[in-house]
Amino acid sequence: LLTNLNQGTHSCFSCNALVLIFILIFNFLCPSFAPEGPAGKAELTREQGLQYYRTMQTIRRMELRADQLYKQKIIRGFCHLYDGQEACAVGIESAINPSDHLITAYRSHGYTYTRGVSVKEILAELTGRKGGVAKGKGGSMHMYAPHFYGGNGIVGAQIPLGAGIALACQYQGNNQVCVTLYGDGAANQGQLFESFNMAALWKLPCIFICENNRYGMGTSVERASASTDYYMRGDFIPGIRVDGMDVLCVREATKFAADHCRAGKGPIVMELQTYRYHGHSMSDPGVSYRTREEIQEVRSKSDPISLLKERMLSSNMASAEEFKVIDVEIRKEVEEAAQFATSDPEPPLEELCNHIFYNEAPIEVRGTNPWSKLKSVS
Repeated sequence: LLTNLNQGTHSCFSCNALVLIFILIFNFLCPSFAPEGPAGKAELTREQGLQYYRTMQTIRRMELRADQLYKQKIIRGFCHLYDGQEACAVGIESAINPSDHLITAYRSHGYTYTRGVSVKEILAELTGRKGGVAKGKGGSMHMYAPHFYGGNGIVGAQIPLGAGIALACQYQGNNQVCVTLYGDGAANQGQLFESFNMAALWKLPCIFICENNRYGMGTSVERASASTDYYMRGDFIPGIRVDGMDVLCVREATKFAADHCRAGKGPIVMELQTYRYHGHSMSDPGVSYRTREEIQEVRSKSDPISLLKERMLSSNMASAEEFKVIDVEIRKEVEEAAQFATSDPEPPLEELCNHIFYNEAPIEVRGTNPWSKLKSVS
């Protein structure tokens, strides 16, 4: 069944971009799926709009500062930035509860922030300092928070983990859901379909979300996938394709998906069509397989922060001066966090092996040579 939702209007302003292409995949074995979709209308209050703007702008400024720190060789190793995709993280978080679970891939800084970790702890983790969220030992790809199971460095490895978290939610009967995120580059992996199969069989409360930013590393989706309809990959699982550059589209679609899972109808697949402004990682200039003109066109026409700001300004929900004040506050917060991330000490060698296990007695750890005397303290 293919249903094109009409352009909806907000109670506070008109939203021309709120057009969701909603698709439910049915078969005769699954009569329980109802032919309905996300709301065609979204309500936005002034307080919500300003909060969404502040959160997206904070993620944007944090990532741009991380870009500078990497180019100064203060951040080393891998670093995958999230700027351009802020509406995905903010829209999802605004539609679920803090007690719900979330797991994602290595492009994880945005979700680390929306899950409650401060900019200071994130940047300090990127620079490998004691004050980092993982005490300087996880780096860009491995950050964690309550109900947030991190960025995962192995492509697609988080997908079966997310299905397992959803199984735990079902087993415990706590009415929680697990949001399991992956990129278009991981969408062709076998473990994705194995996880889909088990989730469908057991009706797990799992929202599988493909953040389709159009390029897996340096390869466009058209070159990597015979079918780029990632929302239809679930076979016996319903799917939704969403404008991932519109925070309200993402919010309303995620609300529907969460309600679907909580109602015991099983998993659902979402494809968020988004875009990353930086390359795949900091070692990728990002313009060898796409043009600068393409990036600039997306920035000028579909930037998630600009879209929200312009709507609120045109509807007299906020003034330009208010946005300027917020921007100044965010710049100050990010700059102070960057100073901490460059001045906080690195963890000492004797703490190298700490926290291997949680809440366990100290254990000896084999070092790089027989004379290494290291212990792990929880």
